[in-house]
Amino acid sequence: MNVSLYSIITGGKVFLELLRPRLNPRNINGGPAMPFQLEVVEAALLSRIQRLERRLMHVEPRVAALLEVLPNRLTGDVLEQLRLSKQSLVELGSRAGDLKQMLIDLLEDPHEIRRICIMGRNCTLDKVSDDMECAVPLEKQVAEEEEEEIEMLLENYLQRCESCHGQAERLLDSAREMEDSIAVNLSSRRLEVSRVELLLQVGTFCVAVGALIAGIFGMNLKSYLENNTWAFWATTGGIAVGAVAGFFIMYKYLKDRKIL
Repeated sequence: MNVSLYSIITGGKVFLELLRPRLNPRNINGGPAMPFQLEVVEAALLSRIQRLERRLMHVEPRVAALLEVLPNRLTGDVLEQLRLSKQSLVELGSRAGDLKQMLIDLLEDPHEIRRICIMGRNCTLDKVSDDMECAVPLEKQVAEEEEEEIEMLLENYLQRCESCHGQAERLLDSAREMEDSIAVNLSSRRLEVSRVELLLQVGTFCVAVGALIAGIFGMNLKSYLENNTWAFWATTGGIAVGAVAGFFIMYKYLKDRKIL
């Protein structure tokens, strides 16, 4: 099943589970019943906010644990967990940000709130002043009270959404900073490996020069040195000393050029 479709179905089930008890007259306990539209709006906001908060509570300990072990413990599993946690935070921050913006837009648009308040009532909105006009004065009073309730309701869930969004953004910033730290750490390690490789290449070059000299003397041509008993030891010592001297000369040159 598609992940987005599964998420929609799950969200719908949670919404209905929250809405049904609210519409049950037995759960009112003798108090005044909230209008149906308010019950639906609050159930939808509550289900959405709770899902975001649960996801945040699930991912926050994982990120905190990763921040403790990184960047000292760089393994494939840890880096994969960091990637998945960052992906979850990006998705969570995006959804919380969208919900936050929707609530802000609603609070900044009294017309939409008043349209919700007059649903199911014999009321209209004046096209010029946007004031509510009802056939029964009592309905206008109730609608105005509901408008205040809706504004308070939206402000309450806006605060919860901002808290969730802010925490997700802070965790995401920490994860990104950790990624930067890991990148610097890996770059430092690669630099050390490159330095070792360069030293090995210099040593290999010096040994290769010595091997070249040994190969020259190994040819089946007479050089009259083979008749001297000291020639072998002198040549071997010269090759060894020359290789070591060449290595340190190259090392000093690379250090002076700040290559090493």
